[in-house]
Amino acid sequence: MHIRSRNQPPLGQPASRPPGSPAPAGAFTLVELVMAAGIGAMVVSSVIYGYLMASQRAEWSGYSLAANSLVSMKLEQARACKWDPLSPGVVDELVTANFPVTVDILDIPRTGTNVVYATNFTTISTVSTIPPVRMIQVSTTWKFYKGRVYTNTMVTYRGPDQ
Repeated sequence: MHIRSRNQPPLGQPASRPPGSPAPAGAFTLVELVMAAGIGAMVVSSVIYGYLMASQRAEWSGYSLAANSLVSMKLEQARACKWDPLSPGVVDELVTANFPVTVDILDIPRTGTNVVYATNFTTISTVSTIPPVRMIQVSTTWKFYKGRVYTNTMVTYRGPDQ
């Protein structure tokens, strides 16, 4: 059994406040609501912006990886050329003229007509004649968001077939 004191209000009745004390705040003010809504809107917009930026960077990474694959393929084609300056019939297929500028499609997932083209440049230059060494440089340029042009480049050195 619970014993109540005389100063407590009956059950279910709010406690009375002493005379002269301020009324308790029963709700938020308009300023508090506007500030809370503003902060909430900033948080939500920041989350959406972050998601959009992450999505754009992921797409850029896919384009860059596809361009890197093209560069690697062209570089391997140049490395596979026959170059033998010491043979009786001197064979030299490793020259820039054998690698014209080409335009290829980037190997990225796509639907419909959103094809992305990349331009490939191969440059072969002689670094040294004794010992014979050549530099092979392959660059691929491609466009991304708002028409900005990006370039992936690989360089390697190669000696003759022996």
